[in-house]
Amino acid sequence: MKLLLLLFTALKFGKLLPAAGSMLLSIAVYAWIFGWWYAVGFVALILIHEMGHYLAARRRGLNVGLPTFIPFVGAWVELKDLPHDAETEAYVGIAGPLLGTVGALACFYLARSNGSSLLLALAYTGFFLNLFNLIPLSPFDGGRVTAAISPRLWLIGAPLLVALFFYFPSPLLILMAVLALPSVMKAWRGIASPEEAAYYNVRPETRLSYATVYLGLAAFLAIMCAQLHAELPRSH
Repeated sequence: MKLLLLLFTALKFGKLLPAAGSMLLSIAVYAWIFGWWYAVGFVALILIHEMGHYLAARRRGLNVGLPTFIPFVGAWVELKDLPHDAETEAYVGIAGPLLGTVGALACFYLARSNGSSLLLALAYTGFFLNLFNLIPLSPFDGGRVTAAISPRLWLIGAPLLVALFFYFPSPLLILMAVLALPSVMKAWRGIASPEEAAYYNVRPETRLSYATVYLGLAAFLAIMCAQLHAELPRSH
């Protein structure tokens, strides 16, 4: 029994090791640029976001791996079981920005009570990252949510991504555009098979629910980003 317990513990540790190792690596890289405290808070906010996806996937009975982190790219959870329909995909997709927003709000209220500029900066970062992830285009979380509303909305996400690139040129945005190209093509040609039609068949009241949550969350995050951007101290 002791041997079996040790083996079980080792297997669980083996599953945690890649996630913990990639998280610590990200903290070290960000700390080199931004300092340790900001790096720890930044990675913690990403972890909270990803745990939203993880918990939602587990709740829907999907086999999912722990978050893996890559510096300057972010993190993701590996869905070993793919969603069976667009509603499940949207459920898992919206959970990350929702829980991530809770984490950013915690930083915001702590910053207000303690007068901490560090926590205020982390709150702004958290709000912005979750808003960024709501771009209505796969592989962003917003693309997964809008899949349950209408895949045609991905055609709105494409110009938003292009506009964002001109505002903030980044190789990451180019990578995202390449990954998003199949979704844009699918939205352009429309649903082409009975299998796709069945996958995207969502009840009207469910579409309305996700649309309400999606638009409400996006509006709230945009307001918070605008407010905190004006409050953050400027470097001279």
